[in-house]
Amino acid sequence: MLNRRHLRIKVLQALYAYTQSDNQNYTAGEKELLHSIDKMYDLYLLYLLVLPELKIFALRKSEERKRKIIPTEDNLNPKKNFIENDFIEIISSNLMLQQKSHSLKVNWVGDVNQDLIKKLLVQIEKSELYIHFMQLENPSFDDQKEFVLKLFKKEICNSSVLLNHFEEMRIHWQDDFDHIFSMVIKTLKSFTKESDELHEIFDLYKEDEEEFVKRLFRRAIANFDANVELFGKYTKNWDSDRLAKMDILIMSLAVTEAKEFPSIPLKVSLNEYIEISKFYSTPKSNTFINGVLDKVFDDLQKDGTIKKVGRGLV
Repeated sequence: MLNRRHLRIKVLQALYAYTQSDNQNYTAGEKELLHSIDKMYDLYLLYLLVLPELKIFALRKSEERKRKIIPTEDNLNPKKNFIENDFIEIISSNLMLQQKSHSLKVNWVGDVNQDLIKKLLVQIEKSELYIHFMQLENPSFDDQKEFVLKLFKKEICNSSVLLNHFEEMRIHWQDDFDHIFSMVIKTLKSFTKESDELHEIFDLYKEDEEEFVKRLFRRAIANFDANVELFGKYTKNWDSDRLAKMDILIMSLAVTEAKEFPSIPLKVSLNEYIEISKFYSTPKSNTFINGVLDKVFDDLQKDGTIKKVGRGLV
């Protein structure tokens, strides 16, 4: 499930796109923002589905080898530890995964996708992890699960074949991989030998988080000019042209959040946007943003513009 920081990053990306666009239609911007978040769920499902898909392809490959004109002993009696992996079968038979992937039309169907699965399987079959697992005699369910988890972490997550393909599909996915990998790993760990066909597949976020995203984006746009003017009072020694565009956007989101969400502690908002600045702005931005926001928050609290509700929220 997405955390607030990732949602803030998505709003930051949408705000940047909005301010760079000649056609500043906030409704269209909001629609694209929500779409970019929803598409992350496609990535989550695709990475869950890749394991059953690999198993299907491996089974097909095994059957083809048996039909060789002069099959070897290994062709006729192959090791079946992968194609008979019970843990992967639990994933395959999960009805919730099937229903969600069907409703969103997310799958590995098509020549391009199947070619990716083929290349990934070739990569996996060469790995020490796979070779070692295939040599086990009657691996237990725990052995199978441990293998799948390691396989996902070491081979699938790091597969340049998949990463390059997905980055070409959606450029913003490169910022989403780590979080999606974490979601997939948590999902896989939650499966047990007793898991039934309705075992839970995570939702992307809670329902009220969509309202957080919409409100933060809308109010950041509405207050943007006023926020920029406000920052001018605290950056008089800075040439406006030297201020990083991303710094202004990050500070604008931070101030908007501080004013519009009374239940979010100021320290949380401050720390979150400072952390985001470390990855999305200049090397010294976090220090600059910290200094400006400290002063802005202090003054806005004194004049009553920022009001927090509840103990420990200031």
